[in-house]
Amino acid sequence: MFWQRLDSFLTLVRPRRQVLSLLTDGLVIGACWHITYLFRLGFERWHSARPSYDVWVMLGVVVIYLALFMLMGVPRGMWRFSGFGEIKRLTLACLAAGLISAVVVLMAQLTAVPRAVLALHPAITLMGLCAVRIGYRMLYEHMRSRIAGSALEKRRALVLGAGDAARLLLAGIQHEGWVVVGLLDDDPVKQRSRIAGVPILGPLMSLASHVKSQGITHLVLAMPSASTAQRRRAIELAVDTGLPVLTVPSAQELLEGGQISRVRDIEPEDLLGREPVRLDETGIAECFSGKTVLITGAGGSIGTELCRQVARYGPNKIVLYELSESALYSIEQELAEHFPYLTLARLIGDVKDFEYLREAFARLRPHIVFHAAAYKHVPLMEDDNAWAALRNNTMGTHHAALAAAQAGVERFVLISTDKAVNPTNVMGASKRAAEMLISQLAKQEFATRFMAVRFGNVLGSSGSVIPKFKQQIAKGGPVTVTHPDITRYFMTTAEAVRLVLQATVLAESGQVYVLDMGEPVKIVDLARDLIRLSGHHPEEIAVVFSGLRPGEKLYEELLADTDQTLASAHPRLRIAKLQETDLTAWAQELLAWITKLSPSASPVELRARLGYFVPDFKATSVNTSAHQE
Repeated sequence: MFWQRLDSFLTLVRPRRQVLSLLTDGLVIGACWHITYLFRLGFERWHSARPSYDVWVMLGVVVIYLALFMLMGVPRGMWRFSGFGEIKRLTLACLAAGLISAVVVLMAQLTAVPRAVLALHPAITLMGLCAVRIGYRMLYEHMRSRIAGSALEKRRALVLGAGDAARLLLAGIQHEGWVVVGLLDDDPVKQRSRIAGVPILGPLMSLASHVKSQGITHLVLAMPSASTAQRRRAIELAVDTGLPVLTVPSAQELLEGGQISRVRDIEPEDLLGREPVRLDETGIAECFSGKTVLITGAGGSIGTELCRQVARYGPNKIVLYELSESALYSIEQELAEHFPYLTLARLIGDVKDFEYLREAFARLRPHIVFHAAAYKHVPLMEDDNAWAALRNNTMGTHHAALAAAQAGVERFVLISTDKAVNPTNVMGASKRAAEMLISQLAKQEFATRFMAVRFGNVLGSSGSVIPKFKQQIAKGGPVTVTHPDITRYFMTTAEAVRLVLQATVLAESGQVYVLDMGEPVKIVDLARDLIRLSGHHPEEIAVVFSGLRPGEKLYEELLADTDQTLASAHPRLRIAKLQETDLTAWAQELLAWITKLSPSASPVELRARLGYFVPDFKATSVNTSAHQE
């Protein structure tokens, strides 16, 4: 407790460090003047043999020393880091001050002051000043070892937020090598109080001044229950300091088992995230508990999160259907670790293989199917791989849905995309065609409920801009953005999947649910945020505009112009009421064309024919010129 109080005291006085340093040095210089007399005249005469004006000479010498110290920046040195550089600076300052003092005394003809005192005082003062600094460093390092278990103070933190999360954070973090100097909170009631012996230093707006005066190395955001606007403001204040910024887990992460003391880096979702989604947990649990759930594309970005969240609701079995062996192994290992009692079936399979799908569905008898297997990278699917996109995204969806219907599956959920609305690229058109096939199956006499869920970009998913931006920033830039005005809807993977599960419970057959994606985000603003979060200033890493890629839109849409939207039982979900047309002949013609389609087909001819089947599809030509911001 003594060491904690000493650390708190040093924290409180640190803003006045330079004044205290000068005051202490002045006392040491004065004390060394007396010690020099003692050394020169001996104990019997060190006081009585002095001239009457000696005290004024001593004060003048102290003033000369302190003036030299200020000119040479000695008070700016941090005593707890004192080393050879500090000793070198003190040596030069003492020699210069001693020389000036001697010259002044001699010129003033103060002959009663012993010449030996003038000569020895700089050396004795240097020893005294060094001893004080070394002693302080020894005391400080001992204090650190008693508090943190190590004399090395590598992480000196300020905590933003002084609520329950901060209290729990302090209970764990200070035993892991962290030194928490203080907390900041805007609540005036909490000002000038303490939590676990750590002072609350002021409001968040005072952050910059405390960072400068307290020698802070890290900032920790401890506001998991604050609103998104409050968290973003705190993050922006923290990022502006240029220091590493960490955060405690979010409220949702804590609900999913995260520990408050396990701080992590700030991620883009902390800036772009929205208020937590409230779900009908009871209804979702009833839907999935004891059921067999099959997930195609189980190793992909959406598929893996579907597996994690479905597993929380107590299914009898999860069938992992995945083409990539490594992705299947990865999600299988993760589920086995976190849900050891959950039964898993692991299938390496291709959704384009209808016979294998039908056999797997008939054998495993899933109750619910999430179809997340898809090729989703717009530029890759536009020319050389357009054929593959149609076969996988459109034909593969029909195969999975038809196999589900023949096996008597209760619910079939297609994971769709905002790029299916008024598509301008092959990937979006292939997903729009898949939605239309689902709608056609829903009108037939199957017991299965067919539904689709559309959402926009998922933060951090494979192929999204965020991992790409992070790689470019790590290399020192530049960060490439296709267009200064391009915007996208963003949502965290966890939020998107939670709403997919909610839509699964609510949807009737043939419905397309649209997730509330919030406000669109300018990609260039996202790039700048990531540059700042990485500890760089936007001036240090250039943003280069490369031009829109083939098939890329400036603005994404979630509903087509001719669609209508209806409210659902959940405020974050809307129902797209699509045009009612008979698609039987259309579906037969589309599937026959894709079946006969050759990999060598001309991309131009393929897009033209695809426009016949998906009238909303309008292929675009783009300007690929680049410029730098």
